[in-house]
Amino acid sequence: MTTPLPTYEDVLAAAARLEGHAHRTPVLTSRTVDEEFGAQVFFKCENLQRMGAFKFRGAFNALSRFTPEQRKAGVVAFSSGNHAQAIALSARLLGIPATIVMPHDAPAAKVAATRGYGGQVVGYDRYTEDREQIGRELAERHGLTLVPPYDHADVLAGQGTAAKELFEEIGPLDAFFAPLGGGGLLSGCALATRALAPDCQLYGVEPQAGNDGQQSLRAGAIVHIATPQTIADGAQTQHLGNITFPLIQRGVTDILTASDAELVDCMEFLATRMKLVVEPTGCLGFAAARQRKSELRGKRVGILLSGGNVDLARFCSLLQQR
Repeated sequence: MTTPLPTYEDVLAAAARLEGHAHRTPVLTSRTVDEEFGAQVFFKCENLQRMGAFKFRGAFNALSRFTPEQRKAGVVAFSSGNHAQAIALSARLLGIPATIVMPHDAPAAKVAATRGYGGQVVGYDRYTEDREQIGRELAERHGLTLVPPYDHADVLAGQGTAAKELFEEIGPLDAFFAPLGGGGLLSGCALATRALAPDCQLYGVEPQAGNDGQQSLRAGAIVHIATPQTIADGAQTQHLGNITFPLIQRGVTDILTASDAELVDCMEFLATRMKLVVEPTGCLGFAAARQRKSELRGKRVGILLSGGNVDLARFCSLLQQR
C-alpha cells in the first residue's frame, strides 16, 4: 500500500508550525530587471531566511513533529551545507541532538555555521562515498531519526511555505522559477502554486552539468547521474526523490538548466544592483528566467532566490574569474 503524497493542506499545516520561528522573507523588485525583461519581476529572498536559506522551513517543520522519544535520541541528516545548517539550527531551537553528514569539500562557511549551531559534523567524500548509506548506518547504530534533505513529506511541505507567502503577498503570477536539486523546494512550490495560482507556469532550474531532473521529466522515470561538477553545490544531487518526483511530474511546467557562467553573472548583478549576496545555487531561477525573458514580456514573473550561504573569498574568486 503506497503512502499518500503530501497536499497543499500539509503546506498550510507547516506554515502554522513555522509561525514565529521562520522569517517571512521580503519580496523585492528591481526597476533595472523590469526594464530588461519588459515585465514585472518579483524576487522572493530566501537568502535572507534564518541560517541563510529556505531549508530552515522544511527542517523546522520536520523536527517540530518529532515524538518525545525521537527528540531525546536525536536527528541525523546528510547535506552539502544548507540542509545541514537548517537541521542544526532547528535542532538547537527544539533541544534535539544533531549529527550532520557533510562532504569534505563543503563550503567552509557552511561547515562552520553547522558546528556553530551545535551540530556534530561527520565528513565524507562526495565523489566516492554514499552519504545516504552513511546516514542510514548512523541512524541504525545510534537510534537516531534520519531527516533527508528533500525526499521527506514534512520537509517539502515546509519548503512550500515560501511560495505560499509569495502568492499571498503579490497575487497570481504568469511564470515562477525555482532552483532544483533533489526537488524538495520545487515539489513544495508546486503544491502551493497549483493551489493559489493554478494557471501559473512553474519552472524548476538545475545546473547544466547536472540535469537529472530534466532527464527524469522527459523519461517519465527517475534518472540517476554521477555527482555533477558545478559551482551550484546545493544542487549537486544525483537524482530526484520518490516523493518529490511525482509531485514535480504533476505540478511543474518544465525543467530548465543554467550554466555556471550564467550563475556568476546573476551573482554579480544581484550583489551590485540589488545589494543581495546570493550563492550560485540560489541564482538558478534568475539565470533561467533571463534566458527566456523575450517570452516573459508583459508578464508577472516570480523568482525564488533560495540561499545566500557562500564564502566571501569564494564569492570574490568566482567574480574575478569571469
